[in-house]
Amino acid sequence: MFHTSTFKPAWWLRNAHAQTILAKYIQRSPSPVKHKEILELPDGDFTEIAWSELPDKEAPKTIVVLLHGLAGCLYSHYVTSTFKALKQQNCIGVLMHFRGCNGKPNRQLNAYHSGDTRDITYFTHYLQKHYPEHKLALVGFSLGANVVTRYLATTPNNPYLAACAICAPLDLAACSDKLAMGFSKVYQRYLLNLLKTTTLAKLKLVPNEGITAEKVSKLSTIRELDDYLTAPLNGFNSASDYYQQMSGKHYLADIKQPCLVLHAKDDPFLEHRRVIDIEKLSDTVYFEISQHGGHVGFISGNNPFKPIFWLEQRIPEFLNQFIK
Repeated sequence: MFHTSTFKPAWWLRNAHAQTILAKYIQRSPSPVKHKEILELPDGDFTEIAWSELPDKEAPKTIVVLLHGLAGCLYSHYVTSTFKALKQQNCIGVLMHFRGCNGKPNRQLNAYHSGDTRDITYFTHYLQKHYPEHKLALVGFSLGANVVTRYLATTPNNPYLAACAICAPLDLAACSDKLAMGFSKVYQRYLLNLLKTTTLAKLKLVPNEGITAEKVSKLSTIRELDDYLTAPLNGFNSASDYYQQMSGKHYLADIKQPCLVLHAKDDPFLEHRRVIDIEKLSDTVYFEISQHGGHVGFISGNNPFKPIFWLEQRIPEFLNQFIK
């Protein structure tokens, strides 16, 4: 069901772009990570896992798995903020980096995409094998949130008791189009530069006859990048084919676990009308819509010197309803 969010933006930070951009700079929580480990993957590639603390089978706690957004990592503001909130709840936070996002290039030319559930599926089995005493929850942000919706729907017998999908690009085509419009082009340029830099560095390590550094350098939109790189490297016919198959909006009807889907109407990454154009929701999906919040911003509070990061409250609040 669709619900109206209780989020109220800070009076001094109502603009969507201010919420989106300043959240990154206002949130200065140090990373609470205590342990990192390399997770070797079945196809010969690897990724890095970062823990707030290692689980103890003698004193089991809830493990909350986090999935970051496009070009995100352990130091993304929403990751450090959520880790802090989970620690206050006596939960263990663990971030699964998508391939190539931990500062080291992965071994294959393809890395990850908005519907790639390979690694979260493998990591979930890893958790079940090594920490069976611990309860599990799942939280994704932006691209990672879209992955959450697809994983839950395509893996109905998964062990997660509850999940959150924050600012998910549920309609990938609409998101791609939105990033090519108006001020949102600023975000597109930022993301595109990061992705092109990563790809150019990877090409030196893993050459590919069909992909050239010259062509990569000339890519000017996310859609062009998805057409030239993401789609062919991951078995899709085109960017449009990739967007159609991997958009989370097609999977919301099949989610079995309690799942909070949080969306802000003013999100500069998403086209609101296309995002909520969903024919059917699962009875377990709580689709919460806020008037404000930007893209993974959600900053509230009356004191500019003491901003409140509302997601630190909302995510644990939702999860705690289902994890006893």
